[in-house]
Amino acid sequence: MAAPSQLSDCPSLAYAGAMGGGAIDNGFSDVLARLYAGVGETPPWRAFLEALARWMDASFATLIITAPGKRQPATFLTPGSDAEFDAAYTETLFAEDPFQGLPDGVVTSYAEFMDGLSPDAFATYREAMARSGFDQVLGIDLHFGGSAGGRPDEGRYEARFRVSRHNSLPDFTREERARLQALAQHLRIAVTLFEKLQFAGAEHGMFHATAQGLGLALLVLDRNRRIVSSNALAESLMAEDEGLRRRGEELAFADGAHQKLVGEVLADASSGPLTRFRIERPVHGDLVVTARPVELSAIHSGAGALALFLARPNRQSGPETRRDPQGLRDLLGLTMAEARLAAVLGEGMSLVEAARALGIAHNTAKVQLRAVFAKTGVRRQAQLVALLASLGG
Repeated sequence: MAAPSQLSDCPSLAYAGAMGGGAIDNGFSDVLARLYAGVGETPPWRAFLEALARWMDASFATLIITAPGKRQPATFLTPGSDAEFDAAYTETLFAEDPFQGLPDGVVTSYAEFMDGLSPDAFATYREAMARSGFDQVLGIDLHFGGSAGGRPDEGRYEARFRVSRHNSLPDFTREERARLQALAQHLRIAVTLFEKLQFAGAEHGMFHATAQGLGLALLVLDRNRRIVSSNALAESLMAEDEGLRRRGEELAFADGAHQKLVGEVLADASSGPLTRFRIERPVHGDLVVTARPVELSAIHSGAGALALFLARPNRQSGPETRRDPQGLRDLLGLTMAEARLAAVLGEGMSLVEAARALGIAHNTAKVQLRAVFAKTGVRRQAQLVALLASLGG
C-alpha cells in the first residue's frame, strides 16, 4: 500500500489510475455536486455524506467541525449511524479521540495511525471502537486559520472527514484511498465557503436585530421588489395594510409615486445619497422611509437590492434621541463615551472634528468608533451616520 504522502503528491493522477486512465466517474460528479450544494444546507452536507459513503462503498461517512481544545464538537454528523453511539462519542469519546491532528489534507487510516502509538495508549477508546465494529476508518483533517507550518492546534478550527466500514468487510484498498484523496482540495474549498456563509448569516442576523432594537422596521428587496428578508416590525407594519402591504412576495405601496420612486432607486445600484420619503397614514400614524441601495454588481449588472428602514416620526427614536447621548446609549447599548462620539458624528462631523469637539485624542476616538461599529453592526462611518439618520423625524 502506498504511503499517504505518496498519494497526496498528485491526487488527480492517483485517482485517474484507480479509475482506469481517467474515465468519467458519474459517482464522483454526484459527490462533488452534493458537496457544494451542501454548503447552504442545515445541517450541512447530510446528502453529501450519504453520497460519499455510497461512493466509497463504506458503511458511514462522518463530518466533525471543531475548534482546538474543545471537549465537544461544534458540528458532528454521521447520517444513518447509531444514535446511542453518536451521543456517547460527542459527550465522552470525542475528547479522548486520538485519531486527530492528521497531516493536513492527507488521507490517513485509523489502523496505521493507532499502530504508531503505544499498544496500551487510549485503551478505552480502542475498546469502544472495537465494540462498535466500525474500526476500519479513513480520515482527512483540514486545518484552517493557523500560520504556515504551524501545529494543528494553532488553527482557528478544523474539519475532520471520516469514512468507516464494519470490520466484517474488506479493508479499504489503495484505489479507494486515492478516491478520497482526490476530494481533499474540494473539501477545503467547500468548508471555506461554508465558513464565509456562516459569517454572512451572523452579520445578516445582527443587522436585523440592530434595526429591531432601534425601533426600526427593516425590509430588504431584490431588483423585482420581492421581499428578501424582513424583521418583525416590518411584518407588523405591512399587516396593518395602510400605505404599504405585502402582496405575495412583493412589497406594494398605496401611493403610485412611492412605488415609482422605489423602482428608480432599485434601477440605480450606485451608492449615492440616501433616499427618504414619508408615507401618510391617518389611522396608524405616518412612516418615514429611508432607502439605501445594496450593490450586487456581481449578480445584477446595473441593478442591485434595496434596504428600507421605516420609522414612526416624533417617537422616542426621533431626532432628539440622535442628539442625546443618553438616548443613544440606551438604544444602542453603548458606553457613555461611545454614545457621545456617535451623537457628534451623527451631526455630520468627521472623526478628527469629533475628537477635537469632545476633547479626546484622535486614537481614542478611533478605538471608540470601532466599538460603536461592533455594537451597531455597521462597518463604516457613513453607514453609522445613515443608521442614525434613519431613526425618524
